[in-house]
Amino acid sequence: MAVRPLMILPPVIFAGLAGLFLGAMWGGDGDELPSALIGQPAPQVAVGELGGRSFDPAVMADGELKLVNFWASWCAPCRVEHPNLSLLAEEGVPIYGINYKDQPQAAQDFLAELGDPYAAVGTDASGRVAVEWGVYGVPETFLVDGDGTVLLRMAGPVLPSTMESRLIPAIKAARAE
Repeated sequence: MAVRPLMILPPVIFAGLAGLFLGAMWGGDGDELPSALIGQPAPQVAVGELGGRSFDPAVMADGELKLVNFWASWCAPCRVEHPNLSLLAEEGVPIYGINYKDQPQAAQDFLAELGDPYAAVGTDASGRVAVEWGVYGVPETFLVDGDGTVLLRMAGPVLPSTMESRLIPAIKAARAE
């Protein structure tokens, strides 16, 4: 029996697509999402108050290296990263928290339960601040230098492994400049 060329076409197309998908899964740094903010000034977008607390966006250029962390009480990875943020705060890294699309009381309860590592905290009830920062989802953390320039973006929770491999080296490099 002769093999017809059209009979070979579906398996060839399937093999080609499978190869493309495998290459996309294992090639490059798939954990890192691009950010147009790297090397650019931090957005100067006002955040709302959370429990009578907030911060002026001008603090981004106050001369001090800092982290900006987008979080929510309903976010399970935010709960996982929280002890690591507390460790960084204890080490003297100022962290500014932006509570994303959350109920104010739930956010306050979250901080009361787990502790408050933030130098200041505000709320982004509408999600507008997150859009300006280019946030894909919570948690996301940005390293901002004293001039207000975004140096690093970390999508996902700040874990011990990412602290050691990316965040702490970036903080040390920024402080050495």
